[in-house]
Amino acid sequence: MELFLRLGLALAIGLLVGVERGWKKREAPEGSRIAGIRTFGLIGLLGGLWALLGQELGNILLGIAFTMLALLMIVAYVRGVRVDRDVGITSVVAALVTFALGALAVQGYMAVAAAGAVVTTTLLSLKPALHRWLRNVEALPLLAGLKLLLISVVVLPVLPNQGYGPWQALNPYVIWWMVVLIASISFAGYLAIKTVGAHRGILLTGLFGGMVSSTATTINLARLVKRTRLQAILAAGIVVAAATMFPRMLLEVAVVNVALVPKFILPLGLMTLAAAGGAIWLARRKQSTTVDGELPLRNPMELLPALGFGLLLAVIMLLAEAFRAWLGDTGIYVLAAISGIADVDAITLSLARMAHDNLAHEVVVRATILAAMVNTAVKGILAATIAGRAIGLRVLTPFAITLVFGGVGLYFI
Repeated sequence: MELFLRLGLALAIGLLVGVERGWKKREAPEGSRIAGIRTFGLIGLLGGLWALLGQELGNILLGIAFTMLALLMIVAYVRGVRVDRDVGITSVVAALVTFALGALAVQGYMAVAAAGAVVTTTLLSLKPALHRWLRNVEALPLLAGLKLLLISVVVLPVLPNQGYGPWQALNPYVIWWMVVLIASISFAGYLAIKTVGAHRGILLTGLFGGMVSSTATTINLARLVKRTRLQAILAAGIVVAAATMFPRMLLEVAVVNVALVPKFILPLGLMTLAAAGGAIWLARRKQSTTVDGELPLRNPMELLPALGFGLLLAVIMLLAEAFRAWLGDTGIYVLAAISGIADVDAITLSLARMAHDNLAHEVVVRATILAAMVNTAVKGILAATIAGRAIGLRVLTPFAITLVFGGVGLYFI
């Protein structure tokens, strides 16, 4: 029965792929297709049967059978090109994949074969959507994605995973891994902005822009005040960008040191709720949520900014160890407050990493939340300075409540 089940799965895999291929070519005249539902079903079963023979007589037979099928499909493809000038080889490749999946099913990899069949069929059916996406994709996001792969897949594995310098604080692999983490989060927000457009909605702009850089988003939205009278909704977008920072920090902590997450949930959760509530309060008026203006966010995958963040991270990690050695826990708090003026990512990652060593979890949480509170206050001051008193009063009120909620969260740690 086990063998019959495996052969049945091999046949089902072929039929599944064949349904998609046959439906795609359902209007074509009989005999004009390279393969349809019956042929794909037989190809899946053929792969299973040759895998069974290979188990008995040697797997070299399976390789020979695959080669013969490939040659047969090439001949059919060449004849098809001569008739209808269709040079696509998708059906040919799908047939070879179906043969391989059928062989896998009989060899005992039934879950892998079934999953592969579903993925293959889904990918084949997504042709219109994928082609439409390729037509619409811009060069900049595509190059940014390739750069992300470059710094993560190519650069990261070759870096030494050991400490250097004073207190062994500088680990090239760890530093660059954190750069990749921040770049990935920022890149997701950047793609979201490019997908929905900066003009679709100020609140969405604040949300996705906050994933890239909440401070940069605050500055840019504050500058748009001069081009529109939608002050309340722009203030709401600024507060949303600030609110995005807190879940982003929790994500960073979870990736670097998941044991810290329970202690961070209360303070960061309270600050998120306060900021989100403030944004809802500001956006309650019935106004248009779009604005004529640009949101010039820097591509997070530019190599120079990535290197700059890596350098900042290395400095913060070194200073954290130095301040801790010189001033104890007080030094950590001082450094967190100073770091929070410009950035929270570096200090968040650095302290979460240090918690793996001897730094107390309570100190990590308090210092990180302190940095977030300082950064929130700085964003409020920037918004008020750039946009003027009208925006400043609207933004500083929810920011002040957010700081109070952060203090309450720290009290109960």
